[in-house]
This record gives sequence, C-alpha cells and structure tokens, in this order.
Amino acid sequence: MRRFLFCVLALAVVSGCATMSDVMRSKDEGVAATYPVTFDQAWTIAKTVFRWEGSDAIEEHKDERYMLTSSGMNLLAGAWIDPISEGQMKVTVVTKRRVQACMCIFTTPTETTIHKRFAQAVEILKAGKPLPVKPPEQ
Repeated sequence: MRRFLFCVLALAVVSGCATMSDVMRSKDEGVAATYPVTFDQAWTIAKTVFRWEGSDAIEEHKDERYMLTSSGMNLLAGAWIDPISEGQMKVTVVTKRRVQACMCIFTTPTETTIHKRFAQAVEILKAGKPLPVKPPEQ
C-alpha cells in the first residue's frame, strides 16, 4: 500500500502543477471565437459565463483586455477579449488543470464549454433580455 501511495505522489509531482502564469503563457494556444458584441458586452458576458461555470473570484485586467479565474481546487481559466472591429470581438479562452493527473476533465469546464455558454449569452442579449444570474439550460 505504501508503494502505491508513493507512486501516486511521485506521478503528481512529475506531472507538474499548472499555475496562473501557465494560463497567461498559453493565450496563443487557447480556443478563440468571434462574437457580434461590443467590448463592454463581451466583458460582461465573460464574467457571467465564468460565474455560471462556478468560478471563484475573477481577477479583472480590463485595460489589458483579459481576466483570470479559478474554480474549485483544480481549474484555472483566462479569457482575452480583442476587438476585431466595432461590434465584433475575438474571445480567446484558456483552461488549465492545476494537477494534470486529475480525472476532473468531465466535471470542470473546458474552452468548448465556455464558448458554448458565451454564444448562449450573446443570444440572450441579442433577444433584448438581461443575463440571468443562474445558468440557463444548454
């Protein structure tokens, strides 16, 4: 039993742990999509979507056009909002697992999940409705 525990611990150490710095460095590897919204709408949507997905505190860097957050013990995430033109924003999302060996991939949001929620929020705004506090059905 001790050998097993030692192997599990060794695997966790060898696999490394992600940090917010890793999220920042991974922007170019993130998943990007373009949305027909203003910068302020995109900013509000990104914060709302992170909250819908259970994020903790959101670290906002609005002047630099990005935000960082975490969710629970294992997820780190970032979103960058880059204007393409007036009313068109490119949103890049990066998610990282703190512990890569964790089997939490099915219970924590991914870049794809965040973008699906983002598109859903855009449709809500375009319909003239306010963004709900609780996430709508997908």
